[in-house]
Amino acid sequence: MNVTVVGAGVVGLSCAVELERAGHRVRVLATRPPAHTTSAVAAAVWFPYQVGPVDRVGRWAARTRDRLLALCGSAEAGVDRLVGYECRGDDAPPWWAVGVGAVEAAPAPVRGAPPAWRFDAPRADSRRFLPWLVSQLRADIELTQVTALADVPGDRVIHCTGLGAATLVGDASLTALRGQIVVVEPGTIPLDLTFTDDRGAEPIFYAIPRGDEVVLGGTAEPTTPDDPCVPDDAVTARILGRCARLGWRPGPVRVVRVGLRPRRASVRLEVDATDPRIIHNYGHGGAGFTLALGCAEDVAGLVGA
Repeated sequence: MNVTVVGAGVVGLSCAVELERAGHRVRVLATRPPAHTTSAVAAAVWFPYQVGPVDRVGRWAARTRDRLLALCGSAEAGVDRLVGYECRGDDAPPWWAVGVGAVEAAPAPVRGAPPAWRFDAPRADSRRFLPWLVSQLRADIELTQVTALADVPGDRVIHCTGLGAATLVGDASLTALRGQIVVVEPGTIPLDLTFTDDRGAEPIFYAIPRGDEVVLGGTAEPTTPDDPCVPDDAVTARILGRCARLGWRPGPVRVVRVGLRPRRASVRLEVDATDPRIIHNYGHGGAGFTLALGCAEDVAGLVGA
C-alpha cells in the first residue's frame, strides 16, 4: 500500500518506520526537517506528561517504554536508561504505574522531599534518536507545505503535524502549551537519574540529564500558536531557585529555550470520519517521545485493517 506520512517529528518518523517495516511504500512530507521540529529540543525521557486519555495513553506509554528499553545500549539510537523518581502530592502511585509494573516507593534523591516513586526511565537523546529514525527509513523526507490533507497522494495519509493540526484540520480543541527549559552544566546534579516534583500548587519541576548537561524545567502555560517563544527571565530564575531549594547546585546556564507543545484533552489517533484515507495521530502534549512508538503500532494496525 502507498502511505504518505505528513510530519517529521518523533511521532511522524516513528509511524513512517513502523509502516515501512510492515511492508508499505512510504513517503514523508514535512514543512521542516526533523532537526527543526519541537521534538529536536525535547529532553526526551520516558514520562507520561500533559496527555490523555489515561487508558489509551497507559497502553501506548507501556509499549513505547518496552521498545525504548530494548534499544538501550545502542549508541546509534542514543537510548539509555536512567533511574526515574517522581514526587507527588499524595501517597497514591502514578496513574501510569499499572502498565509499567516495576514502580516502588523510595527515598527522594533531593532535600526536604517525601518518599518518591522510583522506576526505570528510558531516555532518548533527541540529537541522535531522530537521525537514527531517519536512518531506518528508505523514504526521503520531502520538504513541502501541506495545506489540505485531501490533496495529499496515497492510499493512506497519516497526519502527524502536532500543533500544525490547529490550522491544517481546524481543530479548535488543540491548544499550544508554552514550555520553557533551562539547560545547565551539571554542577552537583547527578547524571544517572531523572527527577520530577509534581507536589502542591507550584508548577512542575524536573531535572533530566542529557549527555554532559542537564535540562531543568518547566512550564506548561496555555498560549497561542504564534507565540514568539521568547524566554522569560523570571521563569528562568524560578526554575533555578527551585533546583537550589532541593539541595542541588547547578553549573552555569548554557541556554534557555522555549517551545510549544500540542495539547488537547485526548490524543487524536483515529480514522478521519469523512475521509477514511486519513488517519490522525497528534495532540501528544509533553509526551511525544513517551508515546510515539506505541502510537505508531496502532497506526500501522489501522492501515492494515
